[in-house]
Amino acid sequence: MKRVIAVRHCKASGQERNAVLTKEGISQSQKLKTFLMMKPIERIISSPFVRAVDTIEPLAHFKNLPIETDERLGERILSSKDLPDWLDHLEYSFTNFEAVLEGGESSQRATDRVSELIQDIQTSPHQCTVVVTHGNLLALLLRTFDERIGFSEWKQLSNPDVYEIFLDEGRIQKIWPLNW
Repeated sequence: MKRVIAVRHCKASGQERNAVLTKEGISQSQKLKTFLMMKPIERIISSPFVRAVDTIEPLAHFKNLPIETDERLGERILSSKDLPDWLDHLEYSFTNFEAVLEGGESSQRATDRVSELIQDIQTSPHQCTVVVTHGNLLALLLRTFDERIGFSEWKQLSNPDVYEIFLDEGRIQKIWPLNW
């Protein structure tokens, strides 16, 4: 059964591309390694953002697997402008997929790029692939398998968060324990 383990990065120091994990985030990355180490993971693909790569590095080291980086897992940019009401714009983008702000990316475009990556994974020989991404993109990815997922589900995502996606069945399951 082909599956993807979709991971939202651990707690980070900021949103910029080079933001690193906080002390808590570093600790979380070790817990994530322990949580995932018995899974039959054959491949790891990460957003190239530092916080995403650092999230999965302990597991990659343990499994002796390379971390492939892919821009299609990069953070969705809502706008190039500083928006005091960014949360309202983000909520709107979950119901109006074509909406795009100045210098930003629409939900549709972000969904298309992550869906393209999932199609590539489906045709690969690997049965279990980890992808590491960011909250907004993770919610949009999950929405491709369950259209009920939207803004309120995005708000409930944690850092980190982990979902297992069973590609053959088109089914998703939250697997990250809330009590860690």
